[in-house]
Amino acid sequence: MLGAIEAGGTKFVCAVGDDKGNIMERIKIPTTVPGETLPKVIEFFKSYDLDAIGIGSFGPIDIDRESSTYGHITSTPKTAWRDYPFVEVLKDSFCVPIGFNTDVNAAALGEAMIGAAKGLDSCLYITVGTGIGAGAIVQGKLLQGLSHPEMGHILVKRHPCDSYKGKCPYHQDCLEGLASGPAIEERWSDKGSELGERMEVWEMEGYYIAQALMQYVLILSPKKIIIGGGVMKQKQVFPYIYNYLKELINNYVALPELSEYIVCPVLGDDAGITGALMLAKHAFEDSKK
Repeated sequence: MLGAIEAGGTKFVCAVGDDKGNIMERIKIPTTVPGETLPKVIEFFKSYDLDAIGIGSFGPIDIDRESSTYGHITSTPKTAWRDYPFVEVLKDSFCVPIGFNTDVNAAALGEAMIGAAKGLDSCLYITVGTGIGAGAIVQGKLLQGLSHPEMGHILVKRHPCDSYKGKCPYHQDCLEGLASGPAIEERWSDKGSELGERMEVWEMEGYYIAQALMQYVLILSPKKIIIGGGVMKQKQVFPYIYNYLKELINNYVALPELSEYIVCPVLGDDAGITGALMLAKHAFEDSKK
């Protein structure tokens, strides 16, 4: 019996399931402030006899087990959650192993184990929504170095027709600042879901995402790229991504058929919560070693 938390900027998804990724029960809790949100999370899980808990969280977070602030949410723009000891709070209520990583790393793990990248030892999962983030599996393991990857904050060239200043509070016109859902809404004065027929919106979005993918492909060389998140529900953006990426790579490296290489998550909106179950599974297995 595993517990899973997908801690997002607007909502927490909490679920109970098994080590095959089957979800038996779930709830959604608004992300307000820790003193309101976490008691509801704990109350939900208290009804179950859990063996482990997995957390895929918005970030940045500290995932270095040797660090004094391991398990904390760190420099998040959500000020109420800044420097919050997420794992410690849960450990005070549950005496079980806890796996902790970013929401996008969790989604990458879910897709690698039972989703679009099943059977592969490397993949990249990108979410394009309220923010932009990416998680990577390299040689069968989640990518981690000084910290977790923050691939949503790379710099990209501006589209020739784009004068929008950028939305990122830290870097203004990084990838997230130019191509996230809030950036689309502020630039075009409407939500992406209302702009489906305006191809200039999706041509520009594809221009930015393709630049990012070129860098990820050349640096990480993933065997599969999975792109999810609310913005990517606008499927008309994918042909622009394929065309711009092909143009940018310019036959420098051989790529598979792009429509099979760059895909939507097989797990759909459940990629993150399923990945959190897999984090719990790994935490339980590690505790037995």
